[in-house]
Amino acid sequence: MSSIRNTGKWVMLVLVSALMSILLRWAGFPAAELLGPMVAGMFFALRGVVLNVPRLAFGGAQAVVGCMVALTLTPSTLASLGEDWLIMLAVVCMTIAAGGLVGLLLMRFGSLPGNTAAWGSSPGGAAAMTAMAESFGADVRMVAFMQYLRMFVVVLTASGVSRILLGHTADIPAQPSWSPGFDAPLVPLAQTLAVIMGGLFLSGRLRIPAGALLVPMLAGAVLNSTGLVTLVLPHWLLWVAYASLGWYIGLRFDRETVLHVLHAIPQMLLATFLLIALCCASAWLLTVWLGLDALSAYLATSPGGLDSVAIIAMGSGCDVAFVLALQTLRLFAVVVTGPFVARLICRISGVSARGSGVRP
Repeated sequence: MSSIRNTGKWVMLVLVSALMSILLRWAGFPAAELLGPMVAGMFFALRGVVLNVPRLAFGGAQAVVGCMVALTLTPSTLASLGEDWLIMLAVVCMTIAAGGLVGLLLMRFGSLPGNTAAWGSSPGGAAAMTAMAESFGADVRMVAFMQYLRMFVVVLTASGVSRILLGHTADIPAQPSWSPGFDAPLVPLAQTLAVIMGGLFLSGRLRIPAGALLVPMLAGAVLNSTGLVTLVLPHWLLWVAYASLGWYIGLRFDRETVLHVLHAIPQMLLATFLLIALCCASAWLLTVWLGLDALSAYLATSPGGLDSVAIIAMGSGCDVAFVLALQTLRLFAVVVTGPFVARLICRISGVSARGSGVRP
């Protein structure tokens, strides 16, 4: 009887999650396929419904996100990186330092628990940072809220920046197709699933922190960019991964956490705009060092999602190749250096690198 009740609860959660994803997508929210299940999970948890996402499902979601990051490293991106790699690297380091500074200020003067501010202020890779934060003891609920709040603000500000610099509004990123992608080629799909499962196995055996994400990301990037395998992520696979991640986060909310989130929104918004301003300083340096146009420099250094920034760049007629190359380099750098930066910020602030005030 208990098993039947749990099945009914999961069916209802899936239906409500699908409805929330459709509504959020219609409203223009980025990452609606992740936010919908997360909001639905929050609703169920606050109603007293007890459901648990298996750890294996959460690990699989991390591995899929890792492969998604790996797909950004293409031969054309590598060619663009080779032209101005030193300046790009300097700008990426400045962006990571800006995120670290914002996280440090939040930890010193904000009210976020433990090392949560260090992960939540990381400039990019929202899904990756949310997935990795769990492995390092941060409050994954607050990290997710901070990351996706920043992504939403960055997407909205792109329209205003484009109007100022070009005299017209930038194209707001269109949501991906709802086609499930069941027609994905079988051989590349099998190779992708092998990378995911192999990465999960190796990360478990080697006990690498956040290895479920990092191992598939690094292996997939090498194999895909060299042509040894072809990674493909059909929408159904992304939906399953996003839903698992969203439920894992949302089902852990309680009333105390929701009240704390609402109380912390002003400081989160202040931190977001401070990070955007610091990234604008990096953009100005690009205009000075490379003579890049202002909009291309802004989009290249913008701390938003890679997919959102790419679509805005293509819709505004700027230097798309440069924007994608710098955004890709920053995404990889942020994911790889995230644990080190979080530990460093915690050490400076005198907070345990693995302490977070996470509540079960």
